[in-house]
Amino acid sequence: MSSTTSTPTTTFTLPDTTPSIPVTHPSSVTKDQLLSFPAFKTWLNTLQRSLSLQYSAATHPFHKSPYSLRSIEIQSVDFFSGHRLGFLKLKATVTNDEGESLPGSVFMRGGSVAMLIILTPLPLPSLSSEQSPPTTSQALPLPGEEEYAILTVQPRIPAGSLNFVELPAGMIDDSGTFAGAAAKEIQEETGLEISSDELIDMTQLASSSTITRPGPGPQENTPEEQLQSAIYPSPGGSDEFIPIFLARKTLPRPQIETLRGKFTGLRDHGEKITLRIVRLHEVWKVTWRDGKTLAAMALYEGLKGEGKL
Repeated sequence: MSSTTSTPTTTFTLPDTTPSIPVTHPSSVTKDQLLSFPAFKTWLNTLQRSLSLQYSAATHPFHKSPYSLRSIEIQSVDFFSGHRLGFLKLKATVTNDEGESLPGSVFMRGGSVAMLIILTPLPLPSLSSEQSPPTTSQALPLPGEEEYAILTVQPRIPAGSLNFVELPAGMIDDSGTFAGAAAKEIQEETGLEISSDELIDMTQLASSSTITRPGPGPQENTPEEQLQSAIYPSPGGSDEFIPIFLARKTLPRPQIETLRGKFTGLRDHGEKITLRIVRLHEVWKVTWRDGKTLAAMALYEGLKGEGKL
């Protein structure tokens, strides 16, 4: 006969909430840790703002029977080194007075960043008058025609893979800015030094390019929710959001070649990354399994088509 051991839990009430919202959590994590955890704060503030729109906008689809956050149950906690809070698995109870509920299971990991790094080889020196021009088969590509992207190949155990191909990406630490985190990840994963002011936030550009036009239906007239200027790769189960940055770099061709197959990553963090250099127009063929890479390519082509890049 088997037996199970329950994890000790405790409960506190979210500050400044009426009616009160209880939060039950394992004793291994404290109230202060939860309330100061950036991912938890961002998720809670975003959800509460979205819920408030039910009351402020008569055109909201849930205006007549609005939903409320009733309770939060933290089911499990993962810690990083130094007992730093890493991931949460929680259940949010969101119901209305009609007894209807919304799915509320959340794997909470917070924000990440991804980087589309486009490399262009430096043009070859001009031919002297004594040199012959290249033959048709040796003709140089037109400006902008030869562009490459840096991809990473690394183990992704949640996907069951030891060789997953994707854009350079990484989590945002507690104190880092999005652009600063992106520049740091580029340095760690590729060895290239790109300052944060060289990065273009394509998701922010897409957000500022969006124009809300009132339409005949109630959805078109409902105020827009204030989500992150980022993509959400799995909003049905996770809070993760990913701003996507663009970096352009012109390098000597030999330097680009040295990046092919380069072994990088932070060994003490378990990172084992191999770089792959792919022609830009073939990136989608190589990374079609990776949602953030496809999103990056769609943003790049869309913004470029509208003259934003």
